[in-house]
Amino acid sequence: MDVDSFKRLFLPLHPKLFRIAYALVENKADAEDILQDAYYKLWSRREELANVLNPEAFCVTLVKNLCLDYLRSPRANRHDGDVAEAVTLSTDSSPDKELEMQDKVEHIRYLISRLPENQRQVIRLRGIDDCSMDEIEQITGLNAVNIRVLLSRARKIIREQFDKYYAHEYER
Repeated sequence: MDVDSFKRLFLPLHPKLFRIAYALVENKADAEDILQDAYYKLWSRREELANVLNPEAFCVTLVKNLCLDYLRSPRANRHDGDVAEAVTLSTDSSPDKELEMQDKVEHIRYLISRLPENQRQVIRLRGIDDCSMDEIEQITGLNAVNIRVLLSRARKIIREQFDKYYAHEYER
């Protein structure tokens, strides 16, 4: 496979592969590093790629496995995901309101971090990274029914804990 064929086949997958890596490792720099490793592995074995029937599925599996290897490694310094990127603060709000919104975002980030791993992963993929159900199925290996159940439970837990915390805050 020549350079042009490689670029034409694999570079259009970059945004999707990045979203997958970022959703799994929850850090932009680590996700980019994993993608670089994936491209290196693909390029190193470019002659064998002609036999791959579905290059997109092959790449998604490769990135997912690289992410899982990274997460199992001792060097994985997992950071909190940047949930704030998924929340848009209104521009006409006062500094007090913005500070309150930031506090709520931090609290939601904390609640997400306390979820079981599978719920945390699914809620990040769907709610923060805006992946489709098909993409989530491909990344996690779960079926659509399981994903919907995990999402529903995660959202319910977050909503209940969030409401309970802020109801208690306003009682003071």
